[in-house]
Amino acid sequence: MNLGLEGKTALVTGASKGIGRAVATELAREGVKVTIVARDADRLEEAARAIQAETGSEVLAVPGDLTRWEDARRAVEETINAWGRLDVLVNNAGSAPGGCILDLEPHHWDQALQLKFMGYVRATYAALPHMLRQGGGAIVNVIGNDGVKPSYWEVTATAANAADINLTLALADQYGSQGIRVNAVNPGPVNTDRWQTLCEAFARDMGVTPEQANAFAAASIPLGRIAEPHEVAWVVVFLASERASFVNGAIINIDGGQRKAYMELLARQTRGDWKLAI
Repeated sequence: MNLGLEGKTALVTGASKGIGRAVATELAREGVKVTIVARDADRLEEAARAIQAETGSEVLAVPGDLTRWEDARRAVEETINAWGRLDVLVNNAGSAPGGCILDLEPHHWDQALQLKFMGYVRATYAALPHMLRQGGGAIVNVIGNDGVKPSYWEVTATAANAADINLTLALADQYGSQGIRVNAVNPGPVNTDRWQTLCEAFARDMGVTPEQANAFAAASIPLGRIAEPHEVAWVVVFLASERASFVNGAIINIDGGQRKAYMELLARQTRGDWKLAI
């Protein structure tokens, strides 16, 4: 299917690896000129070279930290300077530390909210004036299913993701009439470096091994496995495209139908905590 993206421009945050890199790659395959942003300049440059070599599309690497308003503004301005316009913004940069509330320190909350939530606010704030001037655009927020399926062992992510979901809905309401569609996707477990850290946090809090945590996650998904980054990217690219022209304010779970409570049940049974498993 021709998605109608050829010749468009996009800015993807958190794109040096994982889901963000997969999104940037799939956009580039569709003929989109892509700006990628991340904090690790060396890794970002490597990603840009690899995506460009693989797809033939132009890729601009802009190192930046989305906890800073100036970096968000600069990423958008460099995109406009390079490509002349900004058609698509994909907010993806950010992660939240796993853990139960008493296992977390104040700086963990600052980390989660300043990047996973406020990072999305900063990039959107910088991009919207340009999209308004050009008469439209698409924003896709890569959030996470904790926002709709809360996990007590990931309370910072649960809070930040819920905030991102409500931000998405509010912006879709406000800017849809001006040609700017705003949608979100909620991945569940995805096979990235980030997933390994979440497995370790779950294992620590639930008294099991990381290997068991990974197995419990797969068992909690009816499809029997966790997702691959490109499976999330395919949905993001569709939402950014002309083929999703009437999709606005959508919150799409990409988690294989995960039932998180089953992860907890399996962990409690494994450690013999039968009373709490009832």
